Amino acid sequence: MSVTSRVPAMTRDQFFDWAEAQDARYEFDGFEPVAMTGGNLNHNSIAFNIHTALRGRLKGSGCKPLGLDAGVATIGDTVRYPDAVVTCSPTQGGSRLVPSPVVVFEVISPTSGHIDRIVKVREYAAVDSIRRYVIVESASVGLTVHERREAGQKWTVTTAMAGDLLTFSEIGGEIPIAEIYEDVEFPPPASEAWSPP
Repeated sequence: MSVTSRVPAMTRDQFFDWAEAQDARYEFDGFEPVAMTGGNLNHNSIAFNIHTALRGRLKGSGCKPLGLDAGVATIGDTVRYPDAVVTCSPTQGGSRLVPSPVVVFEVISPTSGHIDRIVKVREYAAVDSIRRYVIVESASVGLTVHERREAGQKWTVTTAMAGDLLTFSEIGGEIPIAEIYEDVEFPPPASEAWSPP
């Protein structure tokens, strides 16, 4: 069996320079730019709610939320742009990467599920400082929470639904799931039972 190895089209620094000149948003998979597809209004509302909830709870704690254009370096030269990320390390305004991210949020869109649920789980696990990776559904209420106490440990995976609390032992605090989905409207569920005409 032959395996073809990929040759990077650019370095991470070349990607940063290139991406700044683009109108669209991109991530870098360590080899080439990957377009970030636009989300829907639910995706946007959920990301905004996460930032609002984190900002209020982290004020004065030494930790702060960042996102959208805040890069997280993962495996090799790969750079991801999560919907929200928390760091408790000092930041420099001109930096292109978040120093020592602790918590990462990705809001799932219909086209990003495979990347967020498989590829990014592995990538974020490789970042020693990340203690919690939260995958947030945008088509229904539900979270998948990957957490660990120490670098190198395997993730412990739990789910959270409406009525649950998302607890952050790493940064001290909790967010009701209902707050993450505040003012988000989902289409009515299709009827599962068939009835004759």
